[in-house]
Amino acid sequence: MRSLWNGSISFGLVHIPVKMYAATSRERVKFRYLHGECHTPIRYQKTCPQCQREITDNEIVYGYEYEKGRYVIIDEEELEALPFKQGRTIDIVDFVELSEIDPVYFDKTYYLEPKDGGAKPYVLLRRAMEETQRIAIAKVLIRSKESLAALRATENALILETMFYPAEVRAISLLTELNKPVDIHERELAMAVSLINNLASSFDPHKYTDNYREELMNLINRKIAGDKVVAAPGPQQTDTVIDLIAALEASIRATEDSREPEPAIAGPAQRR
Repeated sequence: MRSLWNGSISFGLVHIPVKMYAATSRERVKFRYLHGECHTPIRYQKTCPQCQREITDNEIVYGYEYEKGRYVIIDEEELEALPFKQGRTIDIVDFVELSEIDPVYFDKTYYLEPKDGGAKPYVLLRRAMEETQRIAIAKVLIRSKESLAALRATENALILETMFYPAEVRAISLLTELNKPVDIHERELAMAVSLINNLASSFDPHKYTDNYREELMNLINRKIAGDKVVAAPGPQQTDTVIDLIAALEASIRATEDSREPEPAIAGPAQRR
Protein backbone atom coordinates (compact mmCIF):
# COMPACT_ATOMS: atom_id res chain seq x y z
CA MET A 1 0.00 0.00 0.00
CA ARG A 2 1.02 3.58 -0.58
CA SER A 3 1.17 5.78 2.52
CA LEU A 4 -1.07 8.85 2.50
CA TRP A 5 0.58 10.74 5.36
CA ASN A 6 3.86 10.66 7.27
CA GLY A 7 4.31 12.14 10.71
CA SER A 8 4.39 11.11 14.36
CA ILE A 9 2.19 10.34 17.35
CA SER A 10 2.76 12.75 20.23
CA PHE A 11 2.30 10.80 23.48
CA GLY A 12 3.39 13.01 26.36
CA LEU A 13 7.06 13.62 25.66
CA VAL A 14 7.28 10.58 23.40
CA HIS A 15 7.14 10.99 19.62
CA ILE A 16 6.42 7.90 17.57
CA PRO A 17 7.19 8.23 13.84
CA VAL A 18 4.43 6.62 11.78
CA LYS A 19 3.04 6.23 8.28
CA MET A 20 -0.70 6.42 7.60
CA TYR A 21 -2.58 4.22 5.14
CA ALA A 22 -6.23 4.20 4.08
CA ALA A 23 -7.90 1.22 5.76
CA THR A 24 -10.91 1.08 3.43
CA SER A 25 -11.79 1.59 -0.22
CA ARG A 26 -15.23 1.71 -1.82
CA GLU A 27 -15.89 -1.06 -4.32
CA ARG A 28 -18.15 0.94 -6.63
CA VAL A 29 -19.06 0.22 -10.22
CA LYS A 30 -18.08 3.43 -11.99
CA PHE A 31 -20.09 4.72 -14.94
CA ARG A 32 -19.09 7.30 -17.50
CA TYR A 33 -21.65 9.78 -18.81
CA LEU A 34 -21.94 9.43 -22.59
CA HIS A 35 -23.79 11.39 -25.24
CA GLY A 36 -26.75 9.15 -26.08
CA GLU A 37 -26.58 9.97 -29.79
CA CYS A 38 -22.92 9.18 -30.51
CA HIS A 39 -21.74 7.57 -27.21
CA THR A 40 -18.93 10.09 -26.79
CA PRO A 41 -17.86 10.68 -23.16
CA ILE A 42 -19.21 13.97 -21.83
CA ARG A 43 -16.56 16.55 -20.92
CA TYR A 44 -17.15 19.06 -18.15
CA GLN A 45 -15.64 22.50 -18.56
CA LYS A 46 -15.15 25.29 -16.03
CA THR A 47 -16.79 28.32 -17.57
CA CYS A 48 -17.67 31.82 -16.39
CA PRO A 49 -21.21 32.74 -17.48
CA GLN A 50 -20.39 36.45 -17.06
CA CYS A 51 -17.27 36.38 -19.27
CA GLN A 52 -18.75 33.66 -21.50
CA ARG A 53 -15.51 31.69 -21.80
CA GLU A 54 -13.70 28.69 -20.34
CA ILE A 55 -11.32 29.54 -17.50
CA THR A 56 -8.13 27.91 -16.19
CA ASP A 57 -7.42 26.73 -12.64
CA ASN A 58 -5.09 29.65 -11.89
CA GLU A 59 -7.99 32.06 -12.48
CA ILE A 60 -10.09 30.47 -9.72
CA VAL A 61 -10.16 31.96 -6.20
CA TYR A 62 -11.87 30.91 -2.95
CA GLY A 63 -15.06 32.78 -2.14
CA TYR A 64 -17.21 32.49 1.00
CA GLU A 65 -20.86 33.42 0.36
CA TYR A 66 -21.92 35.25 3.55
CA GLU A 67 -25.07 36.65 1.90
CA LYS A 68 -26.87 35.65 -1.28
CA GLY A 69 -24.64 36.78 -4.14
CA ARG A 70 -22.05 38.48 -1.86
CA TYR A 71 -18.65 36.89 -1.24
CA VAL A 72 -15.50 37.34 0.81
CA ILE A 73 -12.41 36.40 -1.21
CA ILE A 74 -9.69 34.37 0.56
CA ASP A 75 -6.35 33.69 -1.13
CA GLU A 76 -3.80 30.92 -0.54
CA GLU A 77 -1.42 33.15 1.46
CA GLU A 78 -4.17 34.08 3.92
CA LEU A 79 -5.08 30.41 4.40
CA GLU A 80 -1.45 29.50 5.07
CA ALA A 81 -1.13 32.35 7.60
CA LEU A 82 -3.98 31.08 9.80
CA PRO A 83 -2.79 30.38 13.39
CA PHE A 84 -3.20 26.60 13.53
CA LYS A 85 -0.59 23.95 13.98
CA GLN A 86 0.98 22.97 10.67
CA GLY A 87 3.06 20.06 11.96
CA ARG A 88 2.54 16.45 10.96
CA THR A 89 1.70 15.24 14.45
CA ILE A 90 -1.11 13.19 15.93
CA ASP A 91 -1.46 15.02 19.24
CA ILE A 92 -3.09 12.84 21.92
CA VAL A 93 -5.16 14.94 24.32
CA ASP A 94 -7.24 12.37 26.25
CA PHE A 95 -7.71 8.66 26.89
CA VAL A 96 -11.32 7.46 27.08
CA GLU A 97 -13.37 4.26 26.84
CA LEU A 98 -14.56 3.32 23.37
CA SER A 99 -18.07 2.62 24.67
CA GLU A 100 -18.42 6.32 25.57
CA ILE A 101 -18.36 7.38 21.89
CA ASP A 102 -21.45 7.23 19.72
CA PRO A 103 -20.49 5.64 16.35
CA VAL A 104 -22.09 8.62 14.56
CA TYR A 105 -18.92 10.58 15.36
CA PHE A 106 -16.64 8.26 13.36
CA ASP A 107 -15.73 9.20 9.79
CA LYS A 108 -12.79 7.50 8.01
CA THR A 109 -10.39 4.79 9.14
CA TYR A 110 -6.62 4.68 8.64
CA TYR A 111 -3.91 2.18 9.57
CA LEU A 112 -0.79 3.45 11.31
CA GLU A 113 2.57 1.74 10.79
CA PRO A 114 5.78 2.62 12.67
CA LYS A 115 8.60 4.15 10.67
CA ASP A 116 12.29 3.47 11.26
CA GLY A 117 13.09 3.82 14.95
CA GLY A 118 9.45 3.93 15.99
CA ALA A 119 8.69 0.23 16.52
CA LYS A 120 9.35 0.07 20.28
CA PRO A 121 7.36 3.16 21.38
CA TYR A 122 4.63 2.14 18.90
CA VAL A 123 4.27 -1.30 20.52
CA LEU A 124 4.55 0.24 23.99
CA LEU A 125 1.64 2.60 23.33
CA ARG A 126 -0.44 -0.17 21.76
CA ARG A 127 0.09 -2.55 24.67
CA ALA A 128 -0.55 0.16 27.27
CA MET A 129 -3.86 0.98 25.56
CA GLU A 130 -4.77 -2.71 25.54
CA GLU A 131 -3.91 -3.04 29.24
CA THR A 132 -6.02 -0.02 30.22
CA GLN A 133 -8.78 -0.84 27.68
CA ARG A 134 -8.84 2.78 26.57
CA ILE A 135 -8.54 4.61 23.28
CA ALA A 136 -6.85 7.95 22.63
CA ILE A 137 -8.57 11.12 21.48
CA ALA A 138 -6.24 13.22 19.35
CA LYS A 139 -6.05 16.08 16.88
CA VAL A 140 -4.36 15.71 13.52
CA LEU A 141 -3.91 17.85 10.43
CA ILE A 142 -4.74 15.94 7.23
CA ARG A 143 -4.90 17.67 3.84
CA SER A 144 -4.98 21.15 5.42
CA LYS A 145 -7.93 20.24 7.67
CA GLU A 146 -7.63 19.80 11.41
CA SER A 147 -9.56 16.71 12.42
CA LEU A 148 -10.59 15.18 15.71
CA ALA A 149 -9.51 11.54 15.78
CA ALA A 150 -9.70 8.36 17.81
CA LEU A 151 -6.61 6.18 18.11
CA ARG A 152 -7.27 2.57 19.11
CA ALA A 153 -5.34 -0.66 19.43
CA THR A 154 -6.50 -3.70 17.48
CA GLU A 155 -4.71 -6.99 16.85
CA ASN A 156 -1.08 -5.87 16.52
CA ALA A 157 -1.72 -2.42 15.07
CA LEU A 158 -2.82 1.10 15.91
CA ILE A 159 -5.78 2.42 13.95
CA LEU A 160 -6.74 6.06 13.58
CA GLU A 161 -10.32 7.05 12.88
CA THR A 162 -11.09 10.65 12.01
CA MET A 163 -14.15 12.00 13.80
CA PHE A 164 -16.75 14.69 13.32
CA TYR A 165 -16.79 17.60 15.72
CA PRO A 166 -20.05 18.02 17.69
CA ALA A 167 -21.03 21.00 15.50
CA GLU A 168 -20.88 18.68 12.47
CA VAL A 169 -23.30 16.11 13.92
CA ARG A 170 -26.96 16.91 13.35
CA ALA A 171 -29.22 16.75 16.39
CA ILE A 172 -31.72 13.89 16.62
CA SER A 173 -34.27 16.47 17.84
CA LEU A 174 -34.56 17.65 14.20
CA LEU A 175 -36.58 14.47 13.48
CA THR A 176 -40.06 15.73 14.35
CA GLU A 177 -41.82 12.38 13.81
CA LEU A 178 -40.01 10.97 16.86
CA ASN A 179 -42.04 13.24 19.14
CA LYS A 180 -45.36 11.64 18.22
CA PRO A 181 -46.73 9.17 20.81
CA VAL A 182 -46.75 5.47 19.87
CA ASP A 183 -48.64 2.78 21.79
CA ILE A 184 -46.55 -0.41 22.13
CA HIS A 185 -48.23 -3.47 23.67
CA GLU A 186 -46.27 -5.73 26.00
CA ARG A 187 -46.86 -8.77 23.79
CA GLU A 188 -45.54 -6.91 20.74
CA LEU A 189 -42.40 -5.93 22.66
CA ALA A 190 -41.90 -9.49 23.93
CA MET A 191 -42.24 -10.84 20.38
CA ALA A 192 -39.74 -8.30 19.03
CA VAL A 193 -37.24 -9.19 21.78
CA SER A 194 -37.69 -12.90 21.00
CA LEU A 195 -37.04 -12.26 17.31
CA ILE A 196 -33.86 -10.34 18.12
CA ASN A 197 -32.65 -13.16 20.35
CA ASN A 198 -33.26 -15.68 17.56
CA LEU A 199 -31.19 -13.58 15.15
CA ALA A 200 -28.43 -12.80 17.67
CA SER A 201 -24.98 -13.89 16.54
CA SER A 202 -21.30 -13.00 16.67
CA PHE A 203 -20.28 -10.40 14.10
CA ASP A 204 -18.52 -11.97 11.11
CA PRO A 205 -17.98 -9.35 8.38
CA HIS A 206 -17.10 -12.01 5.80
CA LYS A 207 -20.66 -13.34 5.62
CA TYR A 208 -22.02 -10.02 4.32
CA THR A 209 -21.73 -9.28 0.61
CA ASP A 210 -22.75 -6.43 -1.67
CA ASN A 211 -25.55 -8.22 -3.53
CA TYR A 212 -26.48 -5.17 -5.57
CA ARG A 213 -22.93 -4.79 -6.91
CA GLU A 214 -22.79 -8.50 -7.79
CA GLU A 215 -26.07 -8.30 -9.71
CA LEU A 216 -24.96 -5.12 -11.45
CA MET A 217 -21.72 -6.76 -12.56
CA ASN A 218 -23.68 -9.80 -13.76
CA LEU A 219 -25.86 -7.49 -15.84
CA ILE A 220 -22.81 -5.75 -17.30
CA ASN A 221 -21.13 -9.06 -18.13
CA ARG A 222 -24.26 -10.37 -19.85
CA LYS A 223 -24.41 -7.23 -21.95
CA ILE A 224 -20.74 -7.64 -22.84
CA ALA A 225 -21.44 -11.22 -23.89
CA GLY A 226 -24.34 -10.03 -26.06
CA ASP A 227 -27.15 -11.87 -24.30
CA LYS A 228 -30.63 -10.37 -24.16
CA VAL A 229 -31.47 -9.08 -20.70
CA VAL A 230 -34.97 -9.74 -19.39
CA ALA A 231 -36.05 -8.03 -16.16
CA ALA A 232 -37.88 -10.19 -13.65
CA PRO A 233 -41.31 -8.91 -12.60
CA GLY A 234 -41.29 -7.04 -9.31
CA PRO A 235 -43.52 -7.78 -6.33
CA GLN A 236 -47.12 -6.64 -6.64
CA GLN A 237 -48.23 -3.76 -4.47
CA THR A 238 -50.90 -4.44 -1.86
CA ASP A 239 -52.89 -2.27 0.50
CA THR A 240 -53.42 -5.11 3.00
CA VAL A 241 -52.59 -4.12 6.59
CA ILE A 242 -50.24 -6.70 8.11
CA ASP A 243 -50.91 -7.69 11.72
CA LEU A 244 -47.77 -6.87 13.74
CA ILE A 245 -48.09 -9.83 16.12
CA ALA A 246 -48.63 -12.28 13.25
CA ALA A 247 -45.62 -10.92 11.39
CA LEU A 248 -43.40 -11.20 14.47
CA GLU A 249 -44.62 -14.73 15.23
CA ALA A 250 -43.94 -15.80 11.64
CA SER A 251 -40.48 -14.21 11.75
CA ILE A 252 -39.64 -16.00 15.01
CA ARG A 253 -40.76 -19.36 13.61
CA ALA A 254 -38.71 -18.79 10.47
CA THR A 255 -35.58 -17.87 12.39
CA GLU A 256 -35.99 -20.78 14.82
CA ASP A 257 -36.24 -23.24 11.92
CA SER A 258 -33.24 -21.83 10.04
CA ARG A 259 -31.00 -21.02 12.99
CA GLU A 260 -27.87 -23.16 13.23
CA PRO A 261 -26.61 -24.16 16.70
CA GLU A 262 -23.89 -21.86 18.02
CA PRO A 263 -20.43 -23.48 18.45
CA ALA A 264 -19.19 -24.00 21.99
CA ILE A 265 -17.16 -21.10 23.37
CA ALA A 266 -13.79 -22.10 24.77
CA GLY A 267 -13.39 -19.14 27.09
CA PRO A 268 -14.57 -15.61 27.80
CA ALA A 269 -14.50 -13.29 24.81
CA GLN A 270 -11.62 -10.85 24.85
CA ARG A 271 -12.74 -7.26 24.94
CA ARG A 272 -11.46 -5.27 22.00
